[in-house]
Amino acid sequence: MSADHAIARPEEIVPATGDDALIRELIERWVRAVDAGDLAGTLADHADDIVMFDVPPPAEGVRGSDAYRAAWPGFLDWQAREARFELTSLEVTAGRDVAFAHALLRCGTPEDLARDPRNRLRLTFGLRRQDGRWVIAHEHHSFPSP
Repeated sequence: MSADHAIARPEEIVPATGDDALIRELIERWVRAVDAGDLAGTLADHADDIVMFDVPPPAEGVRGSDAYRAAWPGFLDWQAREARFELTSLEVTAGRDVAFAHALLRCGTPEDLARDPRNRLRLTFGLRRQDGRWVIAHEHHSFPSP
């Protein structure tokens, strides 16, 4: 798998500058780490008090870096079985100390994607500047209802 496998370069990904570019790079690194099954890379650049609302339960989300870390091994094991986690669009809006981003990804096995090639995982990120760098403080992952 090439290093660029997880990052598509369609028209929807618009070049950015300044903080928008830094945040885009942070999210692209995270996508590559998830796609590669790299737990340390997946956990990097997250706030200690991260809150994540994920596709699977619990509905109240996972809170804190320990719970966030514990949420990933099952998905990364599934990901290692040739599933795809590919960014198809990303929009970033950054203020002075807070930012948000939303993205769409191809997420699934080759069979899943062949069955429903237009299905996308939706991601929303809330970020804050902490100790002079951007960290992800909130993630929300969802699929549209069938």
